[in-house]
Amino acid sequence: MEWLSEWWVRLAVGLAGSGAVSGFAYRRAALSGSGAWSAVAMGTAFVVLGGPVWFGTLLAFFISSTFWSKWKRRHRAKQSAEARYAKSGRRDAAQVWANGGLGLLLCAGNAIWPDLGWLVAFTGVMAAVNADTWATEIGALSRRAPRVLLSGARVPAGTSGGVTPLGSAAALGGAAFIGAAAALLAAAAPITAAAPLSGQAATALAAIAAVAGLAGAFADSLLGASGQAMFRCRICGSETERAEHCGAQTEHIRGYAWMNNDLVNLMSSAFAGLLAWGLGVGLIIP
Repeated sequence: MEWLSEWWVRLAVGLAGSGAVSGFAYRRAALSGSGAWSAVAMGTAFVVLGGPVWFGTLLAFFISSTFWSKWKRRHRAKQSAEARYAKSGRRDAAQVWANGGLGLLLCAGNAIWPDLGWLVAFTGVMAAVNADTWATEIGALSRRAPRVLLSGARVPAGTSGGVTPLGSAAALGGAAFIGAAAALLAAAAPITAAAPLSGQAATALAAIAAVAGLAGAFADSLLGASGQAMFRCRICGSETERAEHCGAQTEHIRGYAWMNNDLVNLMSSAFAGLLAWGLGVGLIIP
């Protein structure tokens, strides 16, 4: 019955820790009500199924992305860009699961069938969502107009698929941050029944996460430019990701109507996770 006792301890710790973090984020307007409850459920599941490496990496993403969002929230350039986004400000349940749901599936896979490959893929996934978030939050402050990856044409700040040098540098920083966090945690605590990662393997994990995360951020931009649904406001004439703007229904002008920002995030992070796994095979994955 020792395993049952440990399970209850993990459940209690997960609920307490996730509840405290989510409650703070809700009070700071970083999460909506649905987002807060989803974060509690997700965080608790990470603690129960994965332990400190998995939950710690998730926490590194959440804290760093929330920091940049709150710090830049009052900047006029960012406010102007956010008017085009499908969602801004508080993260709701859909955003929480789009950013962390795939990672949770990988965590569950590791709990059922322990293998280093799950963690490598997970690190790539979280590096991608963090890279995208940092690029969005920091890149919106760029003094240069974004360019579309597919054509190189200049577009207004906040346009899906637009990239800037500042945003790209921020994406690399966000991916590297998650890689470093995961590497430090994996070097300090066991990730499976085996011992913690060696210093060389941890360094390789950090590098893989940086590469895969940056690639995932660019994949997000490509999907945003080519497939994500975009609309035009019938009132002010601006392009937006929102189906409603200025209090009126918008006009669908390009992309697939079913491909919203949350789905784009999920698809690009899945690509990053697969890339990370592929880079890790033979390098740190036996």
